Amino acid sequence: QLQLVESGGGLVQPGGSLRLSCAASGATLDNYAIGWFRQAPGKEREGVSCISRSGVTTNSVNGRFTISRDNAKNTVYLQMNSLRPEDTAIYYCAADRIFARSTCILTTSRYESWGQGTQVTVSS
Repeated sequence: QLQLVESGGGLVQPGGSLRLSCAASGATLDNYAIGWFRQAPGKEREGVSCISRSGVTTNSVNGRFTISRDNAKNTVYLQMNSLRPEDTAIYYCAADRIFARSTCILTTSRYESWGQGTQVTVSS
């Protein structure tokens, strides 16, 4: 079965950058659309960006965050630039429930194989 592990979070100053990694095992990540989501304390889980074979879908962080994949490493990344305090959250990656879906949308019910998350804190 597909297993995902997030890493790369930490504490950064406003305006700083982080690169999050979503490493897969048990299956080939290229066969799945992958989404990044985040959840702040007391808030609902929010879609950030997703990537499929044909393209990407990104929410309002578009222009600051960039999703990419390295098939050789079986890993999806989220490059986070110009970080703001409101970006503080636990960040999760997950795989689309439908094998090899050609497009992706940021609807949580579409996803499975959620990782454990990685904490991102943006504070001065």
